[in-house]
Amino acid sequence: MSVVIRQATLDDAQGIANVLNPIITEGLYTVLDTTFTEQEEKAFIQYFPEQGIFTVALCSDQTTVIGFQNVEPFASYTKAFDHVGIIGTFIDSNSRGQGVSHLLFQGTFEAAKQKGYEKLFAYVRSDNERALAVYQKQGFEIVGTAKNHAKVNGFYIDEILIEKFL
Repeated sequence: MSVVIRQATLDDAQGIANVLNPIITEGLYTVLDTTFTEQEEKAFIQYFPEQGIFTVALCSDQTTVIGFQNVEPFASYTKAFDHVGIIGTFIDSNSRGQGVSHLLFQGTFEAAKQKGYEKLFAYVRSDNERALAVYQKQGFEIVGTAKNHAKVNGFYIDEILIEKFL
């Protein structure tokens, strides 16, 4: 599969929603529990932190979003965490297992270093073994478990805390 990786633009909002909303609706891979409109995604992109990184993966047609990844600053209330970013990765169900996330990680790691990040951190649902394996393949290590960290549809979910030093 030929994939193009580039920075997200406002024009990608509907494509991002098209990837994210089925994942949210399925309720198995993310703690997000509310879907997003194109306008909400546009606002998210427009006001994305300057220090952040937001990339999309496109099919070879360069119009269809098949995945995306973003890094946001860990905290804005102190400079003590300026070197730490929170990363999230979402791949369309039809594109999983085809190397899309690997390409996103390559671009994100380089961009993160250029923006001064030294460590990336993520929360992964404990029942999302596939995502955990993908992150570990990219060099992330498990640093702990947050028990009953999320409550989705009335059920508690543990989250695995992972990190990678760049």
